[in-house]
Amino acid sequence: MNTLYVLMALLAAAGWITSTVTLRMRALQDRADRLERRLGLVLDHLGIEEPEPAGMDAVRALMREGRTVSAIKAYRETTGAGLAEAKKAVESLDLKV
Repeated sequence: MNTLYVLMALLAAAGWITSTVTLRMRALQDRADRLERRLGLVLDHLGIEEPEPAGMDAVRALMREGRTVSAIKAYRETTGAGLAEAKKAVESLDLKV
């Protein structure tokens, strides 16, 4: 019976720690997003454009060939972006091709 109480206490503690860490991570992500937006505003105000990463010609070539999935993969390899960010960027490139 003692073991059961200890196990329940450990599970409760693990649940509390997990929820606390998750909330903290979400707060940090929100803060990073706000900072990125502010930095974007500052760069726009100063008229500074972010340079295009090397290797974007290959991404554009893949888009011209209609190989969107390969273009997203190449974009991710070139920039280190996540899947959602790469998909959004490549789809916006599609309009410029």
